[in-house]
Parts: sequence; C-alpha cells; structure tokens
Amino acid sequence: MDIYSNHINNLIEQLSRLPGVGAKSAQRLAFHIIHMSEEEVGSLTRAISEAKENVRYCKECFTLTDEEVCPICRNEKRNHRMIMVVEQTRDLAAYEKTGKYEGVYHVLHGAISPMLGIGPSDIKIKELIKRLETDIDEVIIATNSSLEGETTAMYLSKLIKPTGIKVTRIASGVPVGGDLEYIDEVTLLRALEGRIEL
Repeated sequence: MDIYSNHINNLIEQLSRLPGVGAKSAQRLAFHIIHMSEEEVGSLTRAISEAKENVRYCKECFTLTDEEVCPICRNEKRNHRMIMVVEQTRDLAAYEKTGKYEGVYHVLHGAISPMLGIGPSDIKIKELIKRLETDIDEVIIATNSSLEGETTAMYLSKLIKPTGIKVTRIASGVPVGGDLEYIDEVTLLRALEGRIEL
C-alpha cells in the first residue's frame, strides 16, 4: 500500500539511489526538500544541473574540477616532481585536509578488480604513465588497503620501478584511539612493518 502520492514516492526513490542514502534518509531528505522555499529548491536544482554540465576531469591529474586544470595542478608552490596516486577525488580531499602534503596528485577513478571486471585499462593508469615521462622524483601510491587497492598498488609498482622513479606506499596500521584486541591481523602486521624510530 502506497502511503504517499506518486510525486513524493518518486522523489524518495530517486534520492535513495544516491550512495549512502537509505530509505529512511531518502524519506527525510524528500520531506525536507518539499518544505523548502521555491527559491531554495531552485538554487539546489541549479547547483546540481550546473555541476553536471560544468564539472570535468583536470587534464593533468584527473580530479574533478570545473576548469581545464585544477587549482592544485596550477599551484606553482606545489612540488610537481612528487605525485600521490589515489583512487578517487574524495581521497585527494582527505589528504588535502591534513595540510601536510605539498606534491600533486593523480586520480585513478577506481582500482583494479578482476572480480568486477575492472582491469588496468578501465582506470587512469596509462594517463599516469604518460605523466611519468616528465621529470618526476617520486610516486606515492595511496590506494586503499583493500584487496583491490593492494592489487592496484602492486601493479603500479611493477610498472613504475623499471623507470627508475622512486615508488613508495603509504603506511597503514593502527588507527588513533584503536584498541589492539579489536584490530585484524593484516592491519597489525602493516603497523609493525611500517614502524618508525622514536
């Protein structure tokens, strides 16, 4: 039995298709949107339409931007000889929030996953290799520590090492505030292997 009209059901259904939005969240968002003023709804729909029309890949690092080259790649103060490879734009944003990384990025837009039929040609690997033809000192592989992320890191490492460019992998291990008894063995092993001298 339908509780709401077709328009409300359709809005809830469309919102629930967004990643991370379940049925209850979609319902809450739908009612919030319905109670917004015409002006606020217009601003929201314009923002969505304009983002969809104008956002594209940066021609250098392939992050999402509304310009030909993103602000990070345009910044002359960044170290353009150091490239951090990440899976998604949101990973780049997470590193930028630290305020500590001064190099540039390369966004793969995915990770190698034979189970999902995603191979090296399905993500931005050939574009990365083309970038390495310029003067690069180090490539930092910052893919996730999932099976797909590790597979991608190993593949990239084997591809880049013969060029003579330094290849590093981000350390991973015990999160701040984490209790050791609840942490899996692989994470503990990575923490042990990535230990530093105090």
